[in-house]
Amino acid sequence: MSRRDDDPNFIEAIARGFDVIKAFDPQAPVMALSEVATATGLARPTARRILLTLESLGYVRVLPSGGFTLTARVLELGLSYVQAMGLWGVARPHMERLVARTRESTSIAQLDGSDIVYVARVAVPKLITLSVGIGTRFPARQTSLGKVLLAGLEPEELDKVLAEPSRAGVEPRHRPDRAELDAVLQDVRAKGWSLTDEELAAGIRSVAAPLRDGTGRVVAAMNVTVHAAETSVEKLRGEYLPLLLQAAGDVSADFARYDSIPRRPLA
Repeated sequence: MSRRDDDPNFIEAIARGFDVIKAFDPQAPVMALSEVATATGLARPTARRILLTLESLGYVRVLPSGGFTLTARVLELGLSYVQAMGLWGVARPHMERLVARTRESTSIAQLDGSDIVYVARVAVPKLITLSVGIGTRFPARQTSLGKVLLAGLEPEELDKVLAEPSRAGVEPRHRPDRAELDAVLQDVRAKGWSLTDEELAAGIRSVAAPLRDGTGRVVAAMNVTVHAAETSVEKLRGEYLPLLLQAAGDVSADFARYDSIPRRPLA
């Protein structure tokens, strides 16, 4: 595999290691060496050395069959980010109370390019079209979470974000053009929340609100997701939205207080 960055500070070996980790997914939780090499475009000896290095670090396990699989330690890579933010610890009790009151799932997401990435979630067992977990990525344009996050950007930053291609690997049901999206985002800014109705996938409705830091900057978004066959738009907007707005406001207030606490500098 050729270099993907001309920067002399770019370390190709680290990039290849992440390529190997990302090659595993729910459709391929166990992979043979040849499958990893094919999926990553790496030579077999290179893929083997990376897998064995990851095994020694505890991120990969070799099965008796000879195949490779990720270990739960991989979760540390993402959880370090969430824990460093402090967002999960602050938001969790509010999310749990919101789920207890609505009996619907709630999630928190942040922007990564033109996609949203889920960083916290409290779920109820329901069958929906798309599986969602920590680290799940969806295109921002078709989600209530994404529209809230896009609406919080400055115009130049919004242009830059929307110019990036989605890496979610999901084919949305609706693809708004820029004029339609700009009108929607203007409405989101005016209302302070966003509702989407089966734009990403059939059966999924959700409403989202912003989470802000002490300066008022939108740092994440929080939602309530329902099944369209069970919950009407009117119920989502009339009953669940007020509860969501209260929870999001409480999270924002707690996060602002948390963020104001002086941190001890690292040694």
